[in-house]
Amino acid sequence: MVTPPPVSGEGYSLAFTSEERANYLRGGLNFMSAYNDNLFTGANGRPVSDVSYSIAPTIAVELYRSRLDWDFSYSPGFTFYQKTTSRNQADQNFAVDFKYRLSPHVTLSLLDSLQKTSNGFSQSNLVSPTVSGTAQAPNDSVIAPLASILRNTGSAQITYQFAPNAMVGAGGIFSNLHYPNPTEVPGLSDSSSRGGSAFYTHRLSAMHYIGVTYQYSMFLATPNQLQNETQTHSILFFYTLYLQRTLSMSFFGGPQHSDAEQNGLLPFRTWSPSTGVSLGWQGPRSGLAATYSRTITDGGGLGEAVHSSSASVSLRQQFTRSLSGGLGANYSINTVLDPVISSNSGGHTISGNAALQRSIGQHFNMAIGYTRLHQSYGNIPAISSVPDRNQVSVSLSYQFQRPLGR
Repeated sequence: MVTPPPVSGEGYSLAFTSEERANYLRGGLNFMSAYNDNLFTGANGRPVSDVSYSIAPTIAVELYRSRLDWDFSYSPGFTFYQKTTSRNQADQNFAVDFKYRLSPHVTLSLLDSLQKTSNGFSQSNLVSPTVSGTAQAPNDSVIAPLASILRNTGSAQITYQFAPNAMVGAGGIFSNLHYPNPTEVPGLSDSSSRGGSAFYTHRLSAMHYIGVTYQYSMFLATPNQLQNETQTHSILFFYTLYLQRTLSMSFFGGPQHSDAEQNGLLPFRTWSPSTGVSLGWQGPRSGLAATYSRTITDGGGLGEAVHSSSASVSLRQQFTRSLSGGLGANYSINTVLDPVISSNSGGHTISGNAALQRSIGQHFNMAIGYTRLHQSYGNIPAISSVPDRNQVSVSLSYQFQRPLGR
């Protein structure tokens, strides 16, 4: 049995089936230049535009054995700004996906990712951002202006298939969002989340999975040196349809109870529905992932937990042997859970991106990309001063790969 997307904790892959290769060491070097028309608002009240230059070496290992699956990638780098030199920064990007079969029917899964950057806008410039089908995915829809940002997300899960068509599992998840220099992001604040879950799933046939999961989450935020804490309990029923190995559709839904409080104020308790639908497809020359969810989650920097309604779609397409492209879009509405303990009521984010990539020989790639971002959060000065942003980028990369264990 496989672990269905609503409880797996993993994002959908947009890799073409022709790109899937096991047991490889990969590396490379990427140079990118980008023009952003509105990094932040200057002292004169006008938008500050700038050109940035980035250089990032990369290393990745994909190792698959009879009991072990291990994907690891690390990309340090440096970003330099032509005019805003005070925001130059060393970047860090790290991700690991580790699965180990403890026995023929018990599997341990560990996931972790870390991003340290001077420009949160770069996260929306990816052609294929991570699309997840789970209700416990961190909220990354609030994008700060040019500022130092540190984001870390991790999870652990163990599953046990105790019958030919039945599986149980349990795990935990955490995420941290930290702004090292709060003066760069007025109105936004550090936040973190912790949670645990347990699930049962039954395979009705090769195509149909049903199940139920209990999820607990605790969200912490520290606006103005205060602490806002929200705890949620959810019981969600889910269904996954596998039309083929590389095409699936999932649904989840159920009641969610939340308990929000701030020191000195009465707690705010409420019941609300948590629902979602997601789709993932991989073809020889195409990849598609889409999701919609409505749930209570962390504020992503807004100062407290939010009712979030979010829809995302990502598409990759290979046009010729050397030319490929991608499109992505996101629409998110974040409404604060308890307006009494918050100085803002929330807002919405709309973003879209497009990119083309061309292979030059066996080892070189050139790419161009465009990203458009609109945000409306009236009581967040860091965002209300830069509601609209456009970025155009050009990159050149060198890549190599070597087989492992051959």
